[in-house]
Amino acid sequence: MNKKALGLIELPNCADAVEALDVMLKTADVEFLTWEKKLGGRLVTIFLQGAVSAVTEAVEAAKRSAKGNIVASYVIANPHEETMRLVELSRKKNKFA
Repeated sequence: MNKKALGLIELPNCADAVEALDVMLKTADVEFLTWEKKLGGRLVTIFLQGAVSAVTEAVEAAKRSAKGNIVASYVIANPHEETMRLVELSRKKNKFA
């Protein structure tokens, strides 16, 4: 069984975030979970999940094709249940759950 991973990528605006999300979803078998917009949409973090290799591939593809600055990116293999609880709270707040 493939372990689940949590991938995050942070970009400076909504348009770049949507473009990065599109690249990630087309590149690998990953699932979009939610996004967080801060500073009026001038800082957007996308959260996705899947197998560690798929999430890594998706995040790296978005970093390669990004037209804007990537503020940060992370892949967390087998995230702790409390970490996932925070993601679920975001999903509910943003009505993705």
